[in-house]
Amino acid sequence: METPEKHRVALVDDHHLMRDGLAATINSYPEYEVVLQAAHGGELITALRDLEPPTIAVVDLHMPVMDGFATIAWLKEHRPEVMPLALTFDPDDDALVRAVRAGARGFLRKNARSALLKHALDSLVLTGWFQTNATQQDLIEREGLRTRQERERERILEQITPREMEFLLLVCDPEEYTYEQIADKMDITRRTLENHRVALFEKFALKSKTGLVLFAVRWGLLGGPGMEGWQ
Repeated sequence: METPEKHRVALVDDHHLMRDGLAATINSYPEYEVVLQAAHGGELITALRDLEPPTIAVVDLHMPVMDGFATIAWLKEHRPEVMPLALTFDPDDDALVRAVRAGARGFLRKNARSALLKHALDSLVLTGWFQTNATQQDLIEREGLRTRQERERERILEQITPREMEFLLLVCDPEEYTYEQIADKMDITRRTLENHRVALFEKFALKSKTGLVLFAVRWGLLGGPGMEGWQ
């Protein structure tokens, strides 16, 4: 009787002991075989040039040189047939959101038991996905995923009126306009401008013009996603 072909697995993790342990465990499963080990995404990319793509890539999210998020994103774009399983010590919501966006098909804690690892691999092969709980299922299926930083940025944008945003953008302009010049450009009185300035100071606990600029830079208010309505 012909032996069924094994599912090929790549391991990407900068911790050699962790990688060796995972390889030994996975190779003990009759249906799976570790065919590639890499310390970071760059090594994986190089190895895949001369190797048949594996079925699954178990990818640590936190690595030097090229981390797991970038590695998973690369796989999604260049090797979509490879199913990435994100590996992490602490699968907090922000990390899960970033990994899902990058293309992760599931998540596994580094301290997971062998039986759960086997279940994860089987689930990926059978369904294309692996979820260990309802929260992760929700993260994968929900549209409009946002990290904590992005949710806070949206909350900030909701508090800024169009005229306050116009004032803020002029304050941050490379031309370094004075408040008098900004008032002229906005065609408002200096008193009205002062109202905009005080409103922003009070809403966000700011104390100076420099503070306004740093605030705008920190929260990406000078351009990028979410700013289209302010143009």
